[in-house]
Amino acid sequence: MTKYKSLFKILNYSFKNKDLLIQALTHTSYANETGTKDNERLEFLGDAVLELAISDILYSQFPQAEEGKLTKARACLVNETSLANLARKLELGKFILLGKGEELQGGRERNSILADTFEAILGAIYLDSKNFSQIKKIISKLFFPLLPKKINTLTEKKDYKTQLQEYTQEKFGDRPIYTLIESSGPDHAKIFKVKVILPNPQKTEVFAEEQSIKKAEQLAAKKALQLFRQK
Repeated sequence: MTKYKSLFKILNYSFKNKDLLIQALTHTSYANETGTKDNERLEFLGDAVLELAISDILYSQFPQAEEGKLTKARACLVNETSLANLARKLELGKFILLGKGEELQGGRERNSILADTFEAILGAIYLDSKNFSQIKKIISKLFFPLLPKKINTLTEKKDYKTQLQEYTQEKFGDRPIYTLIESSGPDHAKIFKVKVILPNPQKTEVFAEEQSIKKAEQLAAKKALQLFRQK
């Protein structure tokens, strides 16, 4: 575990179960080549833990903020770019286990892989510690530099998903629904197809494909906004 000393120091956490850490660092491309477990389940768990922790932090830090602003603030904090940047702060790139093809394609610096690995690490810490308070402290420390004194500073910049949600809630009184349709291609160049169902009377469906689910959802939201603006 000596090779992970710098990671443990930044996180202020040492794993009791080394296997959880290794799994969190194992990309699907490496898992397919070696027959080991990949980090997708841990990523799923970490995503949920992160959302709850950030929601709790924002709820406490901005007691006067309405639900809509809290939702926007969370979206501004928890996105592929911010998570990838935090992964770089942890130097996760040098620890990730990648397949040969993904390695050649520069996977260690790809935002989607870094962000997913960051979430997987959080999921692994949660399972290893069985302590939400502890993982929340780690998340608070990592995200503290990103938290402004005023919530408006966070919510002024709106991504496409936030813009679409605001539009549909105002226009139709409901939110769009995003669904992953399929993923295709080799592990080092996987493409994700996403569908967004709009809450208009026609229940319009908009599709988009990208190299990560988060990017595909943003692209689908952008297309949906363009569709509404054309009318």
